[in-house]
Amino acid sequence: MALALEQAGLAAAAGEVPVGAVVVDAVGTVLGTGYNRTITDSDPTAHAEIVALRAAAAHLDNYRLPGLSLYVTLEPCAMCMGAMLHARLARVVFGAADPKTGACGSVLDLGAIDQLNHHTTLRGGVMAESSADILRGFFRERRRKET
Repeated sequence: MALALEQAGLAAAAGEVPVGAVVVDAVGTVLGTGYNRTITDSDPTAHAEIVALRAAAAHLDNYRLPGLSLYVTLEPCAMCMGAMLHARLARVVFGAADPKTGACGSVLDLGAIDQLNHHTTLRGGVMAESSADILRGFFRERRRKET
């Protein structure tokens, strides 16, 4: 999660909402990293999780990522959670809860839908305070600049 927080810092430095993600294998080898790039890339799908999934899939030359884990600083949205389920990730670990768009229990709980053909282990609250702090600081600074 510390590496995901570093990625979030890169997002903040680029003027993006500071969310970072990392995909690792069972022994902790980093296979993909990403941070929010929606503004930079003019791409509404360029969330940190999607960027990290794309990097890991390219690294492995496979769109399926079974047995891998994704660490992300903010609870994934429905789009990202859907992509992670399609990738067949074994585990998703997130930091701060997202009460506005979170799809791991805050607003929706995609992992709890029995009809889906793949399920992943979810764990939230890992380094939640650090993850929330970088977001709060980013938006506090943005509001300060707007006044």
